[in-house]
Amino acid sequence: MFPDASRSYPVTLPDGLHHQGTVFLDQVINHPGWDIGAYTYASDFAAPSDWASHLAPYLFGAGPGGLRIGRFCQIAHGVRFLTAGANRATDGLTTFPFPIFDPAQIATYQPDTRDTVIGHDVWLGYGALVCPGARIGNGVIVGAGAVVRGEVPDFSVVIGNPGQVVKRRFSDEDCARMARLAWWDWPAERVELAVPALLAHDISALEQL
Repeated sequence: MFPDASRSYPVTLPDGLHHQGTVFLDQVINHPGWDIGAYTYASDFAAPSDWASHLAPYLFGAGPGGLRIGRFCQIAHGVRFLTAGANRATDGLTTFPFPIFDPAQIATYQPDTRDTVIGHDVWLGYGALVCPGARIGNGVIVGAGAVVRGEVPDFSVVIGNPGQVVKRRFSDEDCARMARLAWWDWPAERVELAVPALLAHDISALEQL
């Protein structure tokens, strides 16, 4: 049941073949603008040759405006991260990006320098769009087609366009308990022991570990 973090294709089908459309991102992306936690996977019906540019097409290189994703996240088909490189300056009389047409300026033209940050154990549903500078907390569920901006609190469910928090997944007390446990930071062997408690919504059993 527990996946091998070193595999690019962690899902083995009943016929013994590896499912090419699901990948552990830290195993298939080597890009200076990405920071990806272990066990975070993405799935796509037509597996791209370049997962980095497929998921974050405006994340061109190193520098400000990076993308940080925690551990044990789940990224469905059609999810896109519109990182800071997608933005334009809005403090002038035009939003037309004249500097990108000048070789001397293109490398330093960065009107938006915010990082986009995804916490741990986040589920990003089908076709969700994460906008530049969004900060999505731990344990968040992002509904299919949601457009997420700004800050989303831990263990929330956000849906719609613009994305709105419609509920918390647990009581305030249980949210605090889960935040203290931070099971996603545990060693793999300990998380493997915790799988039954995690699947059963048994926080008390999780605390015993």
